[in-house]
Amino acid sequence: MTLTNPEEFVAFMNAPGDHLHRRMGLEILEASAERVVGRMPVKGNTQPYGLLHGGASCVLAETLGSTGAALHAGPGRIAVGIEINATHHRSATSGHVTAVATRVHGGRTLATYVIEITDDEGRAVCTARLTCMLRDAA
Repeated sequence: MTLTNPEEFVAFMNAPGDHLHRRMGLEILEASAERVVGRMPVKGNTQPYGLLHGGASCVLAETLGSTGAALHAGPGRIAVGIEINATHHRSATSGHVTAVATRVHGGRTLATYVIEITDDEGRAVCTARLTCMLRDAA
């Protein structure tokens, strides 16, 4: 699947389906190869203490970064995440978290994004970095 029109890609990603990002309630709000914005509810994505699960933040980060990388890759190509790291700054216990993925490198074979996740008050929850390999679709 190699949609390269940002509007079509957002519609595809937000369509109902049995994909991890959909089960977590993740919604992409805006997308381009340079910048992707999305949000996700805290409820349903917590660890046993009621705090946003760090893995949920990583899913949000990887989904947004991979979306940008796929748009950067262009027609007939796909993006596959090969490395992610995340620093968790504070917990979130309610509401939504919003993430902004910004491209910091867009080459022919690799794309890297920094993803900043904030709570409803705009406070930093997590900062992540994702690198995707870009390759021809099989």
